[in-house]
Amino acid sequence: MKKILYVDMDNVLVDFQSGVARHPKEIVVKYEGRLDEIPGIFSQMEPVAHAIASINELASLFDIYVLSTSPWENPTAWTDKLLWVKRHLGKSAYKRLILTHHKNLNRGDFLVDDQTKNGAKDFEGEHIQFGSEKFPNWATVVAYLRERVA
Repeated sequence: MKKILYVDMDNVLVDFQSGVARHPKEIVVKYEGRLDEIPGIFSQMEPVAHAIASINELASLFDIYVLSTSPWENPTAWTDKLLWVKRHLGKSAYKRLILTHHKNLNRGDFLVDDQTKNGAKDFEGEHIQFGSEKFPNWATVVAYLRERVA
């Protein structure tokens, strides 16, 4: 049986700033402090460098799920995140998107997330903090996870 790996979206799979950069300055100013509420912003984001290739590789080693939080005040985010996963991950994440504000309620072996909020710090498996000194990029995450399946 494969180990279960959860992967967050924002700033792990998707480059949040790339979505912000695609909106006019007046919209960015209007939503300052709550940029994740800009309608349609999640459909505008590009993948983080090497994220797609890494997920495709890890999908052969782990039972992978995309585990993300979706802003409560941005109803388009739910659809935009689903469409992003379909467009960029396709078969590797087919029917494997979980949107929750309580990541700790999901059971698994690993969670790759750049944050500790929304239950990530209380996840029962191992939290791999993406963007940290130990795991600054996808190459370090993949190398670490490869060792865990041997």
